[in-house]
Amino acid sequence: MRAAAADSPEGAWPGQALAAALLEALPSGSQIAVSWRTAQGRVAESFTPGADGALRASALDRLECDPPAIGASADRYADRIEAAWWLEDRSRASLIAQMPRALPAPLRAAWLAMARRVVAAELAVLRAHARAEALEKSERLQQALFGIADLAGSGLEMNDLLSRIHGVVCGLMYAENFYIVLYDDLADTMRFLYFADRNDPYVANPLQVIRGEDMPTSLTLALLRHGEPLQGSSAQLRERLNVPNDEHHGPDSADWLGVPMRREERVCGAVVVQNYDSADSYGEEDRALLAFVAQHILTALDRFRAREELERRVAERTYALQLSNRDLQAEIIERQRSERLQRALFRIAELTITSDTLERFYSQVHDVVSELLYARNFYIALLSDDGARLQFPYSIDERDMIRETRQLAGGLTEFVIRQGRPLLADRHRIAELNSRGEVRSHGSAAHCWLGVPLYRDDAVVGVIAIQSYSRAISFNARDQELLTFVAHHISIGLARKQAQDRLLTAHGELEQRVASRTRELAHTNAELVAQIGERERAERKLTHLALHDPLTELPNRSQLLERLDHAIARARREQRPFAVLFLDLDRFKLVNDSVGHAAGDELLVESGRRIVGAVRGDDMVARLGGDEFAILVEHIDGLNVAEELAQRVLRALGEPCWVAGREVFPSASVGIALWHPRYRSGIELLRDADAAMYRAKGAGRGRFAVFDEEMREQAMRILDLEADLRRAINSDAFIAYYQPIVRLDDGVAIGHEALLRWRHEKRGLLLPREFIGLGEDSGLIEEADWILYGRVVQELARGGEGYISVNVSPKHFRAGDFADRLLRLLDGAGADPRRLRIEITEVALLDDVPRALRMLRTLRNHGVLAQLDDFGTGFSALSYLHRFPIECLKIDQSFVAGLVGESRPESVAVVRAIQALAGTLGIHTIGEGVETQAQRSVLRELGCVYGQGYLFGRPAERMHAMQPAVGE
Repeated sequence: MRAAAADSPEGAWPGQALAAALLEALPSGSQIAVSWRTAQGRVAESFTPGADGALRASALDRLECDPPAIGASADRYADRIEAAWWLEDRSRASLIAQMPRALPAPLRAAWLAMARRVVAAELAVLRAHARAEALEKSERLQQALFGIADLAGSGLEMNDLLSRIHGVVCGLMYAENFYIVLYDDLADTMRFLYFADRNDPYVANPLQVIRGEDMPTSLTLALLRHGEPLQGSSAQLRERLNVPNDEHHGPDSADWLGVPMRREERVCGAVVVQNYDSADSYGEEDRALLAFVAQHILTALDRFRAREELERRVAERTYALQLSNRDLQAEIIERQRSERLQRALFRIAELTITSDTLERFYSQVHDVVSELLYARNFYIALLSDDGARLQFPYSIDERDMIRETRQLAGGLTEFVIRQGRPLLADRHRIAELNSRGEVRSHGSAAHCWLGVPLYRDDAVVGVIAIQSYSRAISFNARDQELLTFVAHHISIGLARKQAQDRLLTAHGELEQRVASRTRELAHTNAELVAQIGERERAERKLTHLALHDPLTELPNRSQLLERLDHAIARARREQRPFAVLFLDLDRFKLVNDSVGHAAGDELLVESGRRIVGAVRGDDMVARLGGDEFAILVEHIDGLNVAEELAQRVLRALGEPCWVAGREVFPSASVGIALWHPRYRSGIELLRDADAAMYRAKGAGRGRFAVFDEEMREQAMRILDLEADLRRAINSDAFIAYYQPIVRLDDGVAIGHEALLRWRHEKRGLLLPREFIGLGEDSGLIEEADWILYGRVVQELARGGEGYISVNVSPKHFRAGDFADRLLRLLDGAGADPRRLRIEITEVALLDDVPRALRMLRTLRNHGVLAQLDDFGTGFSALSYLHRFPIECLKIDQSFVAGLVGESRPESVAVVRAIQALAGTLGIHTIGEGVETQAQRSVLRELGCVYGQGYLFGRPAERMHAMQPAVGE
């Protein structure tokens, strides 16, 4: 027995078993031939061993009779039975029985009736087996795709991930010899990401990049350059692709199947399976299956790489933040140290005034130094007026309690005075100085000693010293630098204090005589002067704060608007134009979010400084708030002056700068508004300049745009259209148009999709693309959708046949009361909810999975079913699809359009896979965008039952009748 379509399960026949079973009821020596044509046009036959070719040909000819004859041909032959008939599934069957002798007519009729029942029963069993095999294959495909999707989201390493994907592919076809290769079509290089082969000892290195010019005879490289699936023996494919044989590329295979992986129409890799034992082991179904799986493998690889890239970027960002934090901590410590030092210097300067005696001054200076350094052992040494003795007006030491005045000798203090520079010495350094005779230590031996000279008029007059007797405490160069800096200010303070003391002594008596006479007047005058000065300072400060930005010290919005009003008045008098430039820093929020608001403030100050440096001397630069600035350009001859200024400002801002230890390349978008007599206030000018700035930002940032009449007219049109949209909602000006959804076999409409249209009072009928964007921006489109739903529910309430589907946006689906509101609408109109369908997208499903699942179940329990629109355009919903109560998948029109033309193989493979998935889930499919009979025919062959598109009818205000649609 043979089959006309051996790749189809329905073409499989039981050999000669069927003819032999029928032969048992006929006389010995009879011959039988049975033929059968399926509803899809496939032909098969079964015949007894002795049947000649003429008998079989006659049986096949009987299938071509239209309509086929029914019953035995008793009028023609008594020893021959010929019959043909329809089966229940619209397939045909015929048989011819040649007997050695004539049979009575009743026996022939009875045998024929029995034969028809046996043939029908046998073929029903075969179809059941075929459907079971198809279901099993679909289940394996679904499990494989789910497995690949789950593996892509797992935390496996790349080699383990690819090994498990190999195992999944082995469950679908013979794939013991399997490899994955990645390809860069621009550089013509490839990498073998995974390689498993029982005959080829090649070991793949996923990191090794192989240039195409190094492997010109590679069949894999030929497949990548060819860009289409290839199947056949290695020798056949080399001959077809004109590739010479090269033993270095491994042994030849009896059957070789390779499919490319594509990303945005570019070949980026391939998946290959080989069979070294059996030729023709792979068929068209294996090719389509491997192509579909290959794209999911590519998706899994992309997700794996995206995860690795994310981890890498997180690691880099973490490291960068660590470095930034370390630098920031160091800066904080340095700033704290500087602040402590500054406070110490302020206190020393203050002590020169507030300390009533030198002894108290020395004690308080000791306290200040103790806050900066270890100064438990501290003394101040001063030369006497004649320079012969060393005095110690202040000394605190845990061992040498008292330091007496002494003649100059060779101590460490005298060494510092002689050298005129600081000395930092540990015990080893002190011993070295003693051994060389440069010093002779006095008092207890210190573990570490630090002394710095005190100057007056460039002459050394003393020493300030600290020392430590413990090995745990030492001083360093930084301490020396700090104490030197403090000593300088102590010298100044000490000189000032001594001068003050001498001045006080010299003028004490005079002050005593004058004080009593002038105290009251001085006190009163001081208070009056202080009050007047304080009030003037407060007024100046308030005036400045009211008109300037506190961060950049630039004029603020209030001052700018005041200047704009003056400029408008002057322009009206003198007819001298001026312009306003509105600037907005690009990606300023990124700086704030990445390095902090302090860095953002620093960038704003630097930007303001650069803008001021780029404008003319009489131009006004103002900060309006946030990252927005404005420039008032007066006394110009025309627009070209403002444009040249905008160019200068953009160039100045584009220069790199350092912010928070990072090099930043700022940029801005600039809008220009030129004065026109229609402007009445500065706010109007700023508004139009702001609008021009947004146009510049939309055109790509880092540029300027000029507000013109077209922009003004566009803004007015948008305002008018928004007002019209609000009036349309209030006046119920939205209507429903219906496009039929038909059965592909006979074109009968089974339902309609409701589409929103706006009957504009002036512009006529508007399609959604003309107002949907504005409606979404203003939030009015949701109200328009509910008007459409109300129209559809009213139509359902009138009765009729078929269902009506409505589109539900993700925003509607996120509303918690959507299902209840829709059901109340149906109940209030008395409409049958079973005739209503909702069409949703994958985005709506995955936005909030638990909420979407609850909403779909609620609607389904009341009879409202859900259809998944534009299916196939994304991969995200595949692993969730089995969880949702979806009634139908609508195959996206991009795949339907590709069923005819160059992309036919890929589109057919995708649609076949969608059909298999839908069959496994027990749901049907609708092909969208069917425009030609060729597309309709291919869809029917692939098993799609329903379709929608211009071939069957365009959207109209009235629904099509439930009869064959246009195009039948």
